[in-house]
Amino acid sequence: MTNRYGWPLAIALLCACTSATARPAVPTDANATSGQPPTREHSGGNLVVQPAVIIDAAKAFRDPDPALQAMVRSALLNTGTQIVAAFDGTAYVKTGDIPAEWLRDSSVQVEATYLDYADDPQIRALFKAVIQRQAKYLIVDPYANAFRQDYTVWERKFELDSLCYPILLAWKYYKVTGDASVFTPEVRKAFLRVLDVMQTEQHHRRRSSYRFKSDTQQAGVNPVSWTGMIWTGFRPSDDPCVYNYLIPAEMMAVQALTALKEIAAVYEDPKMAARAERLRQQVHAGIQKYGIVKGPDGKPIYAYEVDGLGHANLMDDANIPNLLAAPYFGYVRVDDPIYQNTRRFVLSAANPFYYAGPLAAGLGSPHTPPGMVWPLGLLADGFTTDDPAEQQRVLKMLLASDPGDHRLHESFDPHNAGKFTREDFGWPNAFFTEYIAKLRGAPAHPVPSTTGLRFAAEPAR
Repeated sequence: MTNRYGWPLAIALLCACTSATARPAVPTDANATSGQPPTREHSGGNLVVQPAVIIDAAKAFRDPDPALQAMVRSALLNTGTQIVAAFDGTAYVKTGDIPAEWLRDSSVQVEATYLDYADDPQIRALFKAVIQRQAKYLIVDPYANAFRQDYTVWERKFELDSLCYPILLAWKYYKVTGDASVFTPEVRKAFLRVLDVMQTEQHHRRRSSYRFKSDTQQAGVNPVSWTGMIWTGFRPSDDPCVYNYLIPAEMMAVQALTALKEIAAVYEDPKMAARAERLRQQVHAGIQKYGIVKGPDGKPIYAYEVDGLGHANLMDDANIPNLLAAPYFGYVRVDDPIYQNTRRFVLSAANPFYYAGPLAAGLGSPHTPPGMVWPLGLLADGFTTDDPAEQQRVLKMLLASDPGDHRLHESFDPHNAGKFTREDFGWPNAFFTEYIAKLRGAPAHPVPSTTGLRFAAEPAR
């Protein structure tokens, strides 16, 4: 059996490479604890949350390297262990060891694990069930980033990327399957709310009622000026922004708005399309005018955050969207000169959150202790290089991060893989399955076009 793209469903039939260690993932049955996939489906009602095609793919995966084989099998099955079939016909996707669904995490968990198998009826049903639940979340509160299974808000940190991920998930599902039935009236209502919030947050100080302050965190401490970009309170790490125009999230918003313009055509809604295009052009122009600054070596790079008042935060964080992953979302080409300058900065000691040790070198985050490398950052590195040697180097580092449970964790000590954060974290494990598919020749997932956007060619201001 083959998937829609024509590459082998049993990715195991393609050869592999590299090395590492081992210990059990969250099992779906006793076999999973030894790296063996389960032999049965897991379902709730009519929705199968551990689809047979994924179980078969995990069973079929073989590799001369037992560490790689165990990690791939575990990763393929991980997303299914996080899904609950809800009574309303939707699917709730838990992030892992925290009992809540993040809009960002759930989008990646489902896309990365399942999009290459979207010709399968059980997979299609899961996609639609996840997308319908995300739409309900956005209608409940578009400023929240995480929700409980009962639709109450778990955390109300406004993160721009949390509005973008559900749009891109629905768009990618449609582009791959041609199944427009996913675009229900409720999804349309949710995406119109997204447009409303984005436009409001272009004028945060004057029009927005959103405020966040807890015992330890506060959003929007520093002022901003109008730039055409969209104000965001928090980064995808759930940490507050220093300056509230987060350039990687703005890049992602441009791509999501491109996708939304196409979705509007399916709804035959020219007003929605026009709103999306106008906002897309404004955000992109803001990135190009305010988001490109001089790097430490004097060359133009993309800043991580800016305020439109002349201040910029030069760094990158492992959580995605980040600057390193800009080509993954299709905002720039890998060979774009400003991106290449940015990439060299990000993957160097000049970036305050780049860490190195005997096991790995890559992006960390202020969200975790200093010195800890995130597998998400390593994956962003691997996805955005065309160099096969670099791609294999990333794979070796990912395998070296295994403390013995065959899972990727939030972060790990590059001197000692036994020291890590988050026992169970679905996002990097799902993303790993997409990376393995990439290394074995699977086509990249679709990305929106940048046609009609003008990019800066001159040096930084």
